[in-house]
Amino acid sequence: MKHFISINQLTNEEVYHLLDKAETFRSIDYNLPNQIFAANLFFEPSTRTKMSFTVAEKKMGLEVLDFQVEASSLKKGESLYDTVKTFEAIGANVAVIRHESDDWFRELDQINIPIINAGAGTKEHPTQGMLDLLTIYQEFGKFENLNIVIVGDIKHSRVANSNAQILHRLGANVYLCAAPGFEDTTMNFPYITLDEAIRCCDVVMMLRVQHERHDHKMGTNNYLSQFGLTLEREQQMMNHAIILHPAPVNRGVEIDSALVECSRSRIFKQMSNGVYIRMAILEYVLQEWGILDEYLVKECY
Repeated sequence: MKHFISINQLTNEEVYHLLDKAETFRSIDYNLPNQIFAANLFFEPSTRTKMSFTVAEKKMGLEVLDFQVEASSLKKGESLYDTVKTFEAIGANVAVIRHESDDWFRELDQINIPIINAGAGTKEHPTQGMLDLLTIYQEFGKFENLNIVIVGDIKHSRVANSNAQILHRLGANVYLCAAPGFEDTTMNFPYITLDEAIRCCDVVMMLRVQHERHDHKMGTNNYLSQFGLTLEREQQMMNHAIILHPAPVNRGVEIDSALVECSRSRIFKQMSNGVYIRMAILEYVLQEWGILDEYLVKECY
């Protein structure tokens, strides 16, 4: 695997390998025998993804090169390609990139270091998809025949795109639920109402309204009662069902604030899992490129 751009690049066997490796990282000390630089290039605002990559890199002993858009030569007209090529030229061994474009990676086919997609427009968020898989797998030990609903701004969500495809391939029954105008007709999964979903689904995955991607900002005064996860709806969920959310959470909009940290919520567990799954992905691509020798890595555990 040259670059980690899409979760669909992975075979089912590779998915389970990364899930297992993430659990291994949770319980080991990891110290690299040689200096490796990781460049975090975030062209969009990010808290969880950027910080969990930073923590993952530091736990692995990588040197972190932190890119700041406001202080970069992008302000002077430099292209994405030249920015990434600069980091390659000065010694970065891997680049983690988030960008508002759906297809930014097409500009970078001549880059000679591994690239990890940390979010592409509304199209893909593969590392978020992997940490969501890890959270579900920890809970149920399987994906086959689980009923999973993704609820919210489907049209503008890269999380929905990444998660729906891989969950379906792993054997889950995937459903979508969206307010009028938030549907994505290109996704070939059935739409159900939230009231139907909460009674039959093992996993309820909430999404926020992504105002920054809308042409016109919609009002959200009645969104929670009409299309969100209220306390009343949560009480109708099956006893074993869990709540996920990729965050940031708009408390009181797509989910009642009291449910963010309730007993069935795994929202902050997802964030914790993000560190370890990103460690697994970093190691995987660095080994694929021969930047890390897997035998030396084993000696570091």
